[in-house]
Amino acid sequence: MSCPTLVKSAVISALAGFCLVSSAQDHELTTDVVVIGGGISGLSSAMSVLDHGGKVVVLEKLPGLGGAGNYFEGAFAADSDYKRRNGLKEPTADQVYKDVVRFYNYRINAVVLRTLINESGPAMDWIETKGYKFQLNKRGKKDRHMAPDGFGAGFIKLFYRDIEKKGGTILLETPAQKLIQNDKGEVIGVEAKNYKGEKVVVKAKAVILATGGFPGNQEMLKKYVPDIGKEGMARIMLRGPGIEGRTGDGINMAKAIGADLAGMDTIAGNSPYLEYEPVIFQFNGPQWLKESRAALSQPFLWVNKFGQRFYNEGNGRYWNDNHNAMTANGGVMFSIFDENMKNKLIKDGPLTDFNQIVIRGEPMTALNEGLERGIKAGYAFKADTIEELAQKIGVPIQNLVETVKDINAAADAGEDKMLGRPKEFLFKFSDHGPYYAMRGLRAFFQTLGGIRMNSKMQAMDKKGNVIPGLYAVGMDMGGLYDTSYDIKYPGFTSGFGMTGGLIAGRDAMRLVNESKN
Repeated sequence: MSCPTLVKSAVISALAGFCLVSSAQDHELTTDVVVIGGGISGLSSAMSVLDHGGKVVVLEKLPGLGGAGNYFEGAFAADSDYKRRNGLKEPTADQVYKDVVRFYNYRINAVVLRTLINESGPAMDWIETKGYKFQLNKRGKKDRHMAPDGFGAGFIKLFYRDIEKKGGTILLETPAQKLIQNDKGEVIGVEAKNYKGEKVVVKAKAVILATGGFPGNQEMLKKYVPDIGKEGMARIMLRGPGIEGRTGDGINMAKAIGADLAGMDTIAGNSPYLEYEPVIFQFNGPQWLKESRAALSQPFLWVNKFGQRFYNEGNGRYWNDNHNAMTANGGVMFSIFDENMKNKLIKDGPLTDFNQIVIRGEPMTALNEGLERGIKAGYAFKADTIEELAQKIGVPIQNLVETVKDINAAADAGEDKMLGRPKEFLFKFSDHGPYYAMRGLRAFFQTLGGIRMNSKMQAMDKKGNVIPGLYAVGMDMGGLYDTSYDIKYPGFTSGFGMTGGLIAGRDAMRLVNESKN
């Protein structure tokens, strides 16, 4: 495999495993379109530019490609050929749109949202033409376009190889610093710095921002997300491979030239999680840790910091709903179970899936190790009595005793009249210990606010005018969500990232071609 000729040196990407450009030898490059960010939306944008006959340069601030795109499980799309081949006629794009605008209370950019939903199927078809093979999830369902091996690194490898094959240039360790405009206000390039601290200028007819939002920028989070410092969030900020480099660069560069922002206080809440960092390791770390996270969300008994139930535990797989309920109840939860319940998980596996990571029917043979490690770390607890357990986790003793009595009565009756947990998830606690508790905190994996744009992914100013030559995709897009993420349709952010990339690259090349006439 050869690297592009515009380079001086190359490094090996640890995440994706292919040859990449470390930085530009020349300090000034000229291309049709420059893409800032080498994640899933940035690389799909670059592919789109190349497929529409253009030249592209991708600037990536980190030593490797993919960012958070290496970790997603699957992508949303409606009305794709893949779904049609597998007999999945519903939900249609029209059904999805009607569902989500109601979920978001119509407080979104409806035209852009509808465009992304409508174009999502063709976007997945486009990716399939490049040889990508979607796979079924572990339960054999064909409702999502699943990534190979369960994570998105396969997409990243495919995209890179397609970009390299068609002559695109990717500059690693070259963070963009500011956008360049002419006297007409058109964006005509980017000023960046390479790994040596030297200035690199890329001149272009259009710039596509794909820098991943701002989950790694503590100052921006404090400014825009009011809940960020409250109990249950402050100690479990997402750090590590899924967040590195995502510090709002694209949003801030666009804002500096007058772009309008939208939905900046919205995050994709994802809860509950153990007090173990980085949080992403609870997805792809050691088996004891993945099983511990799975145990945390099982439908035995969830209580808040007052020792009282607050949520239908049968819905534990709906991570965004969990997050919202926890936010309304002090930010912290405790998942409680007894020895019999623990042994059931070890023997038979979880009652509800933890994504596609620990699924029903798979024995949780590493759970004992996970609990032992959790007790040492301080987020898991073991006691001989409910009273002692209440003391250890710091909730009112009598409240927890009464809560356990209530759930036992519901199990005897076969009906949870209070919060509606399904009968198959009603279990009676033993009269004898030991009893266990695991403390769950709130996390988030995405910021959902960003640059206001139109249906062509063109950035808009505060007066609603297009900023010529500037586009925003992926997590740099704003105004697509209300106060939270609709888990009914998982894969929106990854699917919309790729779909937006296709649209932005296509329209950027329209602009390039018009400038030549």
